[in-house]
Amino acid sequence: QVQLVESGGGLVQAGGSLRLSCAASGRTLSIYTMGWFRQAPGKEREFVASIRRITGTTFYADSVKGRFTISRDNAKNTVYLQMNSLKPENTAIYYCATATMANRGVFGSWGQGTQVTVSS
Repeated sequence: QVQLVESGGGLVQAGGSLRLSCAASGRTLSIYTMGWFRQAPGKEREFVASIRRITGTTFYADSVKGRFTISRDNAKNTVYLQMNSLKPENTAIYYCATATMANRGVFGSWGQGTQVTVSS
């Protein structure tokens, strides 16, 4: 099992930046992919970005390409999401999740989420 704890959320004005962090513990060597998802009020949870733990290959939702950057520090078992040029529509709870080597297609472990609020 992998445990995840997010941090770094907060209130920011439109055009500003935030960096989210997600620290993993437990069976971290089993992690294949680490990802960020978000859920805005009244909307379904959606994919934001992901990164392969070993190769560092990244994937992004079209809506965040060029503004958000996902990175990882394997020595710290931590994944980051640098968010620039934030917009009010980016307001959401942001969740970190992982998929394991044994089940690469499923994000089976989730953090508790961190609130990001972008004011206009």
